[in-house]
Amino acid sequence: MGHLPLLDELAVVAAIGVLVTLVLARLGLPAVAGLLLAGVIAGPRGLAAVTSLDTIEVLAELGVVLLLFTIGLEFSLARLGAIFRQVAVGGLLQVALTTLLVLGTAVGLGFTAKQGLFFGFVVALSSTAIVLRALGERRELDAPHGRFIVGTLIFQDLCVVPMVLVVPLLGKDAGAALGTALARALLEAGAVVVVTIALARVVVPRVFRWVDSAKSREIFLLAVLGVCLGTAWLTSVAGLSLALGAFLGGMLIADTEFGHRALSDVLPLRDAFVSIFFVSLGMLFDVRTVAAQPGVVLLLTAGFVFGKGAVATLSAMVMRFPSRVAWLAGVGLAQFGEFGFVLARLGEDAGVVEKGSLDPLLAAGILSMFFTPLLVRLAPHVTAGERLLGPLEKLIGVRGIDQASAAEVDLGKRGHVVLVGYGVAGQLLARTLAASKVPFVVLELNAETVRAARARGEAVFYADATSAEALGHAHLETARALVLVMNDPSAAQRVLATAKRLAPNVPVFLRTKYVADRDGLTALGASEVVAEEVEGALEMITRLLATLAVPRNHVEARLREVRAHTRTTQRKLTVPRKTFGELEALADLKLERFVVDPGAQAVGQSPKSLDLRNQTGALVVAVQRKGALQEQPDAAALFEPGDIVFLAGSGEAMRKATPLFSFAPAAGA
Repeated sequence: MGHLPLLDELAVVAAIGVLVTLVLARLGLPAVAGLLLAGVIAGPRGLAAVTSLDTIEVLAELGVVLLLFTIGLEFSLARLGAIFRQVAVGGLLQVALTTLLVLGTAVGLGFTAKQGLFFGFVVALSSTAIVLRALGERRELDAPHGRFIVGTLIFQDLCVVPMVLVVPLLGKDAGAALGTALARALLEAGAVVVVTIALARVVVPRVFRWVDSAKSREIFLLAVLGVCLGTAWLTSVAGLSLALGAFLGGMLIADTEFGHRALSDVLPLRDAFVSIFFVSLGMLFDVRTVAAQPGVVLLLTAGFVFGKGAVATLSAMVMRFPSRVAWLAGVGLAQFGEFGFVLARLGEDAGVVEKGSLDPLLAAGILSMFFTPLLVRLAPHVTAGERLLGPLEKLIGVRGIDQASAAEVDLGKRGHVVLVGYGVAGQLLARTLAASKVPFVVLELNAETVRAARARGEAVFYADATSAEALGHAHLETARALVLVMNDPSAAQRVLATAKRLAPNVPVFLRTKYVADRDGLTALGASEVVAEEVEGALEMITRLLATLAVPRNHVEARLREVRAHTRTTQRKLTVPRKTFGELEALADLKLERFVVDPGAQAVGQSPKSLDLRNQTGALVVAVQRKGALQEQPDAAALFEPGDIVFLAGSGEAMRKATPLFSFAPAAGA
């Protein structure tokens, strides 16, 4: 077999990538920054260790396809529907405002309107791969700013199609053809997306059930890759981006029962190819351009980081996100995009701009990509941006807790609970507190959720709980507890730190995804930290052992062992008890409760005087009187109106007992 130069180059890229990434990791820098720097070093403008750039770019593009496919696997159509507003409105605002700002700036600098529009297209797109990788590593895809960023990136990918069609026309005297081409492109893009989703929702589940019947992991993986690459190819044929097609393919499988299996099988491939993609981006960086025009490159880099970031922040604010979410969204979208390189080459080929004239812009774009993972990590700890946005936040049109009347939130004297987050967990907690007659106030960042809850008369207020002012308006200092059930881990840590500063004696209950985070949160002052992965595992263990008929005392022993090993909360061990129907010998028994009606035969009588056991076959298990439960009732104790009597027995016994506790008016009364 002959020598394959590409293998040598991949080996060199891997070695340099590992070395540089490890060095930067020691400095606390993210892996993506290390891979980009490795590309700069190994590329043709560095050590020139790689010469097969075309092949490397093909592998890199495959990495982007796999990354977007796995993001789609974690998203599903239902989840996309939940952020539809972010996709449609947020994305449109960000792309349109950025394009218009760049167009105006370019015209002011002496460029033509067509060139300005082209520059606007190139700058408006952000890096899907880098941003999603950074958000995924920080577990912020489900955070409010994460949802806005993902929605905006999806819209940007949709915009690639009309942009690719329009850019060649900018180099000609297209006239009316420009508007026609743009309208046609938008219609084609929408039609392709709808048709792809409609066909695949019918075809994909059936195909995967058929593939699964083969019981072969290799065939299943090939089928997954077939859907990934197939949808990417089909959408590219229609003019859409490969990445968008892969994203749609992932969502289609996510809606089947095979989504999690597909994700676990394709992850190793994704990570390998995505790493090559980041290295390939670094190879495009030209140090000579920076040396020749340092001022221009730095000015353009600042434009990406500050100008583009400000536009994205403003878009989030217009969509009524609070200042913290808007600030983080702006930082996350403040960089050049992968498809910007495609548009740049297309514009040069079409004669919109001269060859090589975009070199400073591309160099600045790569620098902005390098800074993105660093800025995303730093942004949650910088509060200056949020404070600057404070005045704008007052204009978003949602009544915050600082605007509520004193009567609505004056719960201090009653010993209330402050609940932060009103998703599924928050709503369950609120329902439980209400049922337990415990006053509470909820702080939530989603404006639509707040509106819906307020319409139902619930004590839910629009507020950013990382702010000391918001916690102050919620009277945290006199609360009985603070409960954090947020989807943003870094925000939860900030709320915890602020709460401990304002009210150090108030216990804080906090939910986290991983048990590894527990010690750090406890060190910050959390009273109780519930790790989802541990509680989920304990519930699974309990149900599994119960199904396998393991004796209850042995189940509890196993749970104690797991608790001791994980060192989590001291919550009481609970094992689900079998119902009568699940115990074969007692399958015919029922447990019912009866209220003693005024005027019923049982009033003033006792189980003994009624001869209840012999006359009906029912057994009195417990009696609840005025909220107090008597678990071992006296057989001679007299029943009173309003008593709740719990009886065990057969269905026939229940029917016989019913008339004793119910009042039936005499005939003709």
